[in-house]
Amino acid sequence: MGIAPKKSKFSWNEYFSDKKDGGHRHSTEEFLNKEAKEKLLHLDGGTSLLDFGCGAGELLIYYAPCYEMVVGVDFSPSMLDEARRKVAVNKYDNVCLIKADDKTVWNEVSSLFDRITTTEVLQYLTFEQIDSFIETASKYLNNDGKIVFFDIIEPRSYVLWKIGFFSKRIHYLKVLPTIFVELFDYICASLSNSPKDIIGYSHNPYKIEKIANKYGFEMEYIRSIYYEYRYHAILSRKLPL
Repeated sequence: MGIAPKKSKFSWNEYFSDKKDGGHRHSTEEFLNKEAKEKLLHLDGGTSLLDFGCGAGELLIYYAPCYEMVVGVDFSPSMLDEARRKVAVNKYDNVCLIKADDKTVWNEVSSLFDRITTTEVLQYLTFEQIDSFIETASKYLNNDGKIVFFDIIEPRSYVLWKIGFFSKRIHYLKVLPTIFVELFDYICASLSNSPKDIIGYSHNPYKIEKIANKYGFEMEYIRSIYYEYRYHAILSRKLPL
């Protein structure tokens, strides 16, 4: 995929400004239905849901029948247009769509939620942004609510995926050169504090857990079923001793 362009010449807002696809592994209804069922299992109930980074609404339309209120948020106008189309086709009257990013979203919502979730979003946020998001999101969460981050890129598994470790056939002659290139890209990205490639940042789960603990949450770490190099982080408030 290559190293991401320098920040001075690149922004995620511009990159997603005309996108109409959330980037799921498959866009078929059968696959999205199965992926949504996995995520609904981990969301584990509640009556109100904030889906931050809802994209084109591929998963949101499967969440909607399970909640009394669903708020979908994204900063891409084209993604939101596609999400509105899907919501209209399914005639969901319990869904509200909002244009906002990780900072402005909290100015656009006024209610508390049982669940606040994201899917493939943390890869576009730095640890500082994730820290701020969790701190503020906790103030919009009901007492027994949860924050659920889906499909975070796990650094070690991502490297294995890129060198073909999860493929049916591994080309061993290509492994060492690929590892060298990946290591070089990783060092360069770390020194410049920028995403390693266009897919965004990968995040060590223990660092996410450290942030969660900082704001009074316990974190459950779960491997993603449909993406070999991703994991889910379920944040629940710590129970009193």
